[in-house]
Amino acid sequence: MQGPAGVRSKKRITSFDIAQFAGVSQATVSRALRGNPEVSEQTRQRVAAAAAALHYTVDKNASGLRGNSTGTLALLFFEDPTPDDSHINPFFLSMLGSITRSSARYGYDLLISFQELGRDWHADFAESKKADGIILLGYGDYLAQTPRLQKLRAQGTRLVSWGAVRADQPCVAVGCDNFHGGRSVAEHLLDQGCRRIAFLGDASHHFPEFQERYRGHQQALHAHGIAADDVLQVDAESSQSSGQQAAETLLARGTKFDAIFAASDLIAIGAMGALSARGIRVPDDVAVAGFDDIPMAGFVNPPLTTVVQDTQLAGATLVESLVRLIRNEPIESTILPMHLMVRRSSLWRQASGAPDRRRGRTGIRR
Repeated sequence: MQGPAGVRSKKRITSFDIAQFAGVSQATVSRALRGNPEVSEQTRQRVAAAAAALHYTVDKNASGLRGNSTGTLALLFFEDPTPDDSHINPFFLSMLGSITRSSARYGYDLLISFQELGRDWHADFAESKKADGIILLGYGDYLAQTPRLQKLRAQGTRLVSWGAVRADQPCVAVGCDNFHGGRSVAEHLLDQGCRRIAFLGDASHHFPEFQERYRGHQQALHAHGIAADDVLQVDAESSQSSGQQAAETLLARGTKFDAIFAASDLIAIGAMGALSARGIRVPDDVAVAGFDDIPMAGFVNPPLTTVVQDTQLAGATLVESLVRLIRNEPIESTILPMHLMVRRSSLWRQASGAPDRRRGRTGIRR
């Protein structure tokens, strides 16, 4: 009995049948079905149409056994202090759709797991062999997590993380251009006429992304002949509550400031709440800017100026980097571009109507 295009009907269709039907090699069929980017889109569609016509379905268990592969990627979220019960940074949630779609394009299932930073999560995944590789979103204290990442790498685990891109990092990383992002925020605030710009965020080696944003901030100040004042820097982690506490600490110091650059949007939103509680207006009295462009940033009052990171590109790049690691293809860490999104929270000059007005006794009332 003959099937489509003369292919003999069988109990189980194989990739060889698809190759015959599509007029390509069996190896091309295998690459196309795995989502190999070396296969052209035209050929991939041709193979997909042949597979559909023959009612072919991929036997993932069999293909996994042949390739010693699970056909699964693991996405690990780590707990963050959030105002709701999710404990997941909303910035990471915005990457989820892109990561899911990209995994499917490469023919992988996606296992999403929530991990507590205090647990021995690296040992759990190394031993379970649940996935061919791991995408890591968030890791808390960089110095505390580095030994765990080094151990995973030594065990042969394929691992890609979102975060700081450093020469001494223990795994392939994808991250934003934090330095130029920080510099662009500071330059914008300086253009607004601000001169006493506070930085809220832990700028130590424990949080290298924040540290790079602070370095960019410092360089912009230096270019304008302004020395960075340590009293204007307050440590904060990426949460609203931490941002609120940092702003309260800054206010308690009694130092003059006319702007706040927060190392994340969550910190910025918390700081805006602390200022509002004191009757300090944003941006009329103090300009505020953040970093990340989480969905909430455009809806707070006033809308928050921030650095936009392309979460769609970030998710796709994370998956592509991990797949290349799994295939033993050469891959390096990647720094993605960013751009500044100016909204009302930082338009201090516009709010004042007086570009050369002088600071008052605290720098927050004029």
